[in-house]
Amino acid sequence: MASHGIEIKGLYKIFGPRGRDYVDAVKAGLSKADLNEKHGHVLGLKNIDISMPAGGITVVMGLSGSGKSTLIRHINRLIEPTYGEVVYDGLDVCAMKESELREFRRHRTAMVFQKFALLPHRTVIENTVYGLDIQGVPRSESTKRGQYWIERVGLNGFENHYPNHLSGGMQQRVGLARALTNDADILLMDEAYSALDPLIRVDMQTVLLDIQAELKKTVVFITHDLDEALRLGDKIAILRDGEVIQQGTGQEIVLSPADDYITAFVKEVNRGRVIRAGTVMRPLEGPTDGLRLSSAMMLEAAAKEMCEQGQNRALVVDDAGVPVGILDLQTIVSAMVTPAATEHQQIAAE
Repeated sequence: MASHGIEIKGLYKIFGPRGRDYVDAVKAGLSKADLNEKHGHVLGLKNIDISMPAGGITVVMGLSGSGKSTLIRHINRLIEPTYGEVVYDGLDVCAMKESELREFRRHRTAMVFQKFALLPHRTVIENTVYGLDIQGVPRSESTKRGQYWIERVGLNGFENHYPNHLSGGMQQRVGLARALTNDADILLMDEAYSALDPLIRVDMQTVLLDIQAELKKTVVFITHDLDEALRLGDKIAILRDGEVIQQGTGQEIVLSPADDYITAFVKEVNRGRVIRAGTVMRPLEGPTDGLRLSSAMMLEAAAKEMCEQGQNRALVVDDAGVPVGILDLQTIVSAMVTPAATEHQQIAAE
């Protein structure tokens, strides 16, 4: 099944019994604080417009209370929208009837949760095929599909264990296997790795990237961790108080933060492990012989390679090996150094 992109258009969520009544007021400038203090309603999302690319990973990130988990639950309508559209494959999820929504959830989406959400009385294989059981798939077929994904996520031999016999990382692998067994083209991951230890978390990120390179699902990944967002995201959207502050590639956000809030977010990023050679290369000039580096190579790796080869200049080549630019050590060092924050930015960060 081919994945499609997700288009979120003008989405609002106002929590309270009369949320729809205040959409126009919020559009006209009613603040989140005033909406709560004067009307007893809470602004969850405000005018969200995000295009989530087909077959790619879109990371939605922000601090606690920014609205990121509220947003992902609108994609499969676990939370009812107040106003706006969530369009997938030409259909507005927000306008679906109950029967249509049930089919959409069963066949088009799968979700991986932070708290694993495994059924304690079911074994690993039984948890893995749970979605197929709901769909009415015969056990002979579902078990075969479940076993395949159990092996793919590294749990071969644990099929008959119960969740309480497994570590946190292993339980999350079960959650991922369950989502993949469902063969949905949308994979929703809500803080899926936040409860894991750092090393296990990195390992699970690698598992996701490896599988995604093959399957090309449309993945929406929620996190509060910028390093995780930069590693996983083909596109990143940063939320604050229910609004999108900036969206773009990791390169764009690190190199061109939209405001002081984003600047404070990215100031501690190891730019050498985020920025690619092709992003900061200079126009092609001079001889086209000598050391060649991939445009996708991170600056830290590029600098290491140049130093090991005793070179201070290298050609940058595209995927076909064709020279497209020049990179030198001075450019690398300049790009890897985080610009000094202004006084206003320092205050914002505090």
